[in-house]
Amino acid sequence: MTTIADNLQAVKARIDRAARAAGRGADAVTLLAVSKTHAAARIEEACAAGQLAFGENYVQEALDKMARLPRLEWHLIGPLQSNKTRPAAERFDWVHTLAIEKIAKRLSEQRPAQLGPLNVLIQVNVSGEASKSGTAPGDVRALAATVQALPRLRLRGLMAIPEPGAPRERYRQVSEAYEKLKGEFGFDTLSMGMSEDLETAIAEGATMVRIGTAIFGARSRQRSAA
Repeated sequence: MTTIADNLQAVKARIDRAARAAGRGADAVTLLAVSKTHAAARIEEACAAGQLAFGENYVQEALDKMARLPRLEWHLIGPLQSNKTRPAAERFDWVHTLAIEKIAKRLSEQRPAQLGPLNVLIQVNVSGEASKSGTAPGDVRALAATVQALPRLRLRGLMAIPEPGAPRERYRQVSEAYEKLKGEFGFDTLSMGMSEDLETAIAEGATMVRIGTAIFGARSRQRSAA
C-alpha cells in the first residue's frame, strides 16, 4: 500500500518529467496539494514528507484545519461567496477564484493591515459554460486593472479549470491570456492542471498545479459549498 509520501514523490516525478519535456526546470512549477475533504491527520502526513502548501475549497473546513495546522500556506481554490470574504481575507494566504469586482473590493477592505497583501488569482472561465465560475477571457484585463489598484491585494496571475477531456487549445487560450497580460500586470503565477491533466497544463505553461487525488486518494466525503 502506497503512502502519502510515496504519492508525493510520484507526483513530483511527473511534474519533473513534464517540465523537462517542455524545456523548463522542475522548479518552475509549484505543487499545491489539494486537501479538501481530507482529515488534518492526512495533511500532517504530507507535511512530514515536505509539502507545506495546501488548497481547500470550503472556508469553514479550512478554518478548522488551520486551527490545528496554523503554520502552513493555505490557498482557497473554491468559489468564494460574499458572506465568507472576511475569514478568507483574514486567514488565507492565497485566493485563486477571484472573478468579480465586488469580491475583490471586500477582500481588500477586510484584509488585516498587519498581514502582508493577500495573493490573488483571477479565475478564467475558459470553457464558457454558464455553470462554471470565472471571468470571461475578454473581461480579464478590465478586472485585473481593478484588482491591481486595490490596497492589501497582490495580483499574481490567472487560474483556470479546463473541463475534463478539454482539447489542448483550452489550456493554450489561458496561457496566451496570461502571457499577454504578464508584462503589464507583473503576473508570475498560472494555476492550471490537476491530477489527470498536469502534463498538458505544464506543457502549456502552468506554473502551479493543484493535485488532490494523486496525493490523497479519492475524496473521503462530500461537503456542501461554503
